[in-house]
Amino acid sequence: MATEATTASKFQDPDLRPVSQFKPETAHDGLRFWQFMIAGSIAGSVEHMAMFPVDTIKTHMQALRPCPLKRVGIREAFRSIIQKEGPSALYRGIWAMGLGAGPAHAVYFSFYEVSKKFLSSDSNNSAAHAASGVFATVSSDAVFTPMDMVKQRLQMGEGTYRGVWDCVRRVMREEGFGAFYASYRTTVLMNAPFTAVHFATYEAAKKALVEVSPERVGDEEGWLVHATAGAAAGGLAAAVTTPLDVVKTQLQCQGVCGCDRFTSSSISDVLKTIVKKDGYRGLLRGWLPRMLFHAPAAAICWSTYEGVKSFFQDFNGDPNTA
Repeated sequence: MATEATTASKFQDPDLRPVSQFKPETAHDGLRFWQFMIAGSIAGSVEHMAMFPVDTIKTHMQALRPCPLKRVGIREAFRSIIQKEGPSALYRGIWAMGLGAGPAHAVYFSFYEVSKKFLSSDSNNSAAHAASGVFATVSSDAVFTPMDMVKQRLQMGEGTYRGVWDCVRRVMREEGFGAFYASYRTTVLMNAPFTAVHFATYEAAKKALVEVSPERVGDEEGWLVHATAGAAAGGLAAAVTTPLDVVKTQLQCQGVCGCDRFTSSSISDVLKTIVKKDGYRGLLRGWLPRMLFHAPAAAICWSTYEGVKSFFQDFNGDPNTA
C-alpha cells in the first residue's frame, strides 16, 4: 500500500488543487459567488451596449444573400445602413442584446472564477485559465444564443420585425423553438477556442504588464492594465475565430432580408455554401469590424469587471485591497 501511495504521488500535478480543498461557497478574491455574477453582468452589458454599432456593421458584412456578391468594406456597409434607414438603424436590436448580455455574462464570469479556483491553486496557470474560459463559455452560450439570434435578425432591418417580442413570437410560430438554438453548436465551437485564447492571453498579458513596470505593481488592480490586456486578448481571439463567426451569422440570419436558408444547421454544409458562393475570402467577411469590436469591447469589459470587483472588495472589507 505504501508503494501504491508513493507511485500515485509521483503523478500528482502540484499545480492542481485537490477536489477536497475546493469549497465553492467560500470567498475568492474577497468576493462571494453572487458578487462575481453582478460584476460580470454589469461588465457584459456595458461592453456590448457601447460597441453595438460596430457589431451591426459586422452583421451586415457577414450576411450571405443570393444576389451577386461583391467585396463590402466597413465604410460601404456603414454608408448603406445610414442612407437606407438612418443612424438609429445602428442600434436596432440593442434591447435584445441588453436582455441577453447581462445574464449570460453573469454566468460567464462566475463560472470562470469558480473553475479557475477549482482547477488550480497557481494563479499563473495558463492551462487552468484557458480551461476555465471554455467551461464558462459553454455555460453562458446556452443563455445568450437565443437573444443573440434575435439581435442579429433585428440588425438586418428592413422592417422584417417590429421589435424584440415580435421577432420572438414569429420565430417561435414560424420556425419553432429549435430556431433559437440553430447556431448553438457553431457558437460553442467558435467561442470555446475564442475564450481559451482570450483568457489565457488576458492573464499572460496582465502578468507581463506588471512585470515590465515592477515599480507600479499597484497598477495591476488599475483600469489601464486590465484594459490593455483585455484589448490584446479580445483582438487576437477575434481574429482566429472569424470563419466560425461568419457561419454563426449565416445560421442566425437565414431567411431574413433575402439571406440564404439552409436545410440543416450542419457547420460543414454552411461552410461549403459560403466557399461556393464567395470563395474562401467569404470566411473572413467582417474580420476587421469583428476585431474593432472585440479589442475595445474586451478592454471595456475587463476594466469594468475588475472595477466592480474592487468595489465589492472594498464593500466587504477585504484586507487584500488595503
